[in-house]
Amino acid sequence: MADGTHARGTLNPKLVSKELELTLNAAAVRLDALGHKVLTPEILLLTFVESPQANAHRMLQQLIVVRGHRWERFVEEVSALARGRTAPDVEFDWVAYGNRRVPLSDELLVVLDEALTLARAREEVYIGTEHVLVGMTDRRVAAARLLDNYGITPRAAQDMLAVLSAARDTTTTDYVALAKQGEITPVYFRERLLRDLIGLLTLKTHRNVILVGAAGVGKRSLVYSLALLIAEGKGPPGLKSVVVINEQALLDNALTAVQSGLRRAKGGILFVPHIARFFGGLHSEFPETAGRELQKAFLDDEIAVIGSATEAESTERLQPNTVLSERAHVLRVEPATPEETVAILDVIRPRIAADYGVCLAEESLREAAKLAGRYLSDTPLPASAVYLLHRTCAMVHMGLHSGVSWQPESARDETVDAEDVMLMVSQLTGIPVRRLGADERARYANMVEHLRERVIGQDEAVLAVSRAVKMARAGLKDPRRPVGSFFFLGPTGVGKTELAKALAEFLFGSEEAMVVLDMTEFQDENAVSRLIGAPPGYVGYEEGGQLTERVARTPYAVVLFDEAEKAHPRVLDVLLQVMEEGRLTDGKGRTVNFSETVIILTSNIGSQYLSDPQLPVTVAREAAQEELKRHFRPEFLNRFSEIVFFNRLDETTLRAILDLQIHKEIALAAERAITLEVTEMARSWLLRQNDQPEWGARPLRRIIERYIREPLADWILRQNPAPGAIVRIDVEAERLVLLPTRNEPI
Repeated sequence: MADGTHARGTLNPKLVSKELELTLNAAAVRLDALGHKVLTPEILLLTFVESPQANAHRMLQQLIVVRGHRWERFVEEVSALARGRTAPDVEFDWVAYGNRRVPLSDELLVVLDEALTLARAREEVYIGTEHVLVGMTDRRVAAARLLDNYGITPRAAQDMLAVLSAARDTTTTDYVALAKQGEITPVYFRERLLRDLIGLLTLKTHRNVILVGAAGVGKRSLVYSLALLIAEGKGPPGLKSVVVINEQALLDNALTAVQSGLRRAKGGILFVPHIARFFGGLHSEFPETAGRELQKAFLDDEIAVIGSATEAESTERLQPNTVLSERAHVLRVEPATPEETVAILDVIRPRIAADYGVCLAEESLREAAKLAGRYLSDTPLPASAVYLLHRTCAMVHMGLHSGVSWQPESARDETVDAEDVMLMVSQLTGIPVRRLGADERARYANMVEHLRERVIGQDEAVLAVSRAVKMARAGLKDPRRPVGSFFFLGPTGVGKTELAKALAEFLFGSEEAMVVLDMTEFQDENAVSRLIGAPPGYVGYEEGGQLTERVARTPYAVVLFDEAEKAHPRVLDVLLQVMEEGRLTDGKGRTVNFSETVIILTSNIGSQYLSDPQLPVTVAREAAQEELKRHFRPEFLNRFSEIVFFNRLDETTLRAILDLQIHKEIALAAERAITLEVTEMARSWLLRQNDQPEWGARPLRRIIERYIREPLADWILRQNPAPGAIVRIDVEAERLVLLPTRNEPI
């Protein structure tokens, strides 16, 4: 049955609301329990009685209570009627779970037909349980006599349906009606935004508004706040409702759903989340007819339309539409501040605590706002902080912090504190908890010493980077821009990449928190699409950009552009935008935030001067600076926090670096319970093997691998030494030897 008439066949599932679908499936289970073969109105009525979540259940309870009847008595009579009354087999049926076909009685078909007629008269997309209950009052249905005995007449049922539908029906929901019924949870009022929104809606004409902002900034919450004010009589004059079209109705029949929403929003507001889905020609998600119908609402002064969209959606799909651009005002919704976020979390704290059976300490709210803003910056505040708090509460509820997979009921009511929030951020980002929990001021005060432990002989570079990062962390930078942008200049092997790794480890807990891009791979003009992703319709669109995809996944990272001088000028324009605005729009229209990254470019430009031992340092740097200016535009160079020069490495510095690398080898051997000793003579011998000093410290790693690690590995594989073995590395007859505890050369 495609339209709900008496034709033989199967009830069209597209006519049925999700709620009615679940109820019909529950009725099929009840049918088996009663031992009947055909589903009747009485069995479905009994299922309504047993389904507190159904709209029909709420209508029944309210009607019976208002008329002074006992609910328990009504339930007994419905149960008795359902058990005793049977119906003949028919050819028309309902396909329940598991593709099981459930025969429907003729009387139930009458009920469904009446329900369909009622739903269509109200311009609703689906039949709901509330429509079916009204259909059961039809005099041709035996169940109607029982309902009539309790005062549930056709008129009474329709009146109650109107009351119920004041808040929601199968197609639309009115936030104002929900607010009056106490069914909207409290939200934080962002007063300036609300004031601006109400001011635009108070206009006599052209009072349509597009809320523009990233997903998660609180556009829908702003509309909830407006609905609460209207419910209290404090909203824009003359607007009595805030109607939103239910998503399922849009997906099933967009045109009918839009028409129903417009009818119900007369004299009020129609709220359309993600409104760009209706526009954009071939890229629109809904039929063109639905978009045209919605567009008409912008010309109708009886309806105020509030839509929401991202910046990219507004620019690409809405602004080119003349009707929308001329008759709608843009109100930008910025992310909440950390202080606002704490206040927002405080408002929703009771609901979150109740959902997870936990207590939320005040400190957990502040920590969630602070850490989400810093480490989950791919989603803006307040959404990132709300998500973090939910994840933390779920973790505590399940007992993950104590290693228990699930807590029994008696162990609930745990307290969520700041340490729990830090633990969850660590799980989400991979940053060690000790980094998150460390005193920030103390850490940054010791930043220079920490970096010097790894980067030897480049004190000026360490100081320059530390100075810029500390200023940024103290709040003395544009919050939209990256933490720091640095151009590292110097010969190969002097520590440019090592300082980048050390910075990643200091800031983000691991040197793996790096996005490394080799600019030799981005030398042609089309390389930009590989960096930020190809636009829709082009090859590689689904893959996204090598830069934007990785930063979107890891927004707290050091982004290293190696050999920057080899990149195409258009690629440099992209980097200029990152340093200036702290964000990029990728090929998919998504904005990727770089405000928590550190940008580092490396280059060998001018290295012939910087590595020349005959040139004074100041002269070498001036020459390198001039060559840099010839290769890059001034506006590009002026965007860097620091242009950092790296010194050539003298023999004393190379020896210190060698000692540092040997220390790593000793630690590696200790993991195998082997004590490794390297004499001074052996260290000097190793340093003499560096016949390429122009490559800086880079050859030292290969020398250590060849003369220490490889022979040691061979000995371990041959001898399989017991734990506690001692191996000394020394020089004999101008040859490096490895001597185990028995003093026998390996």
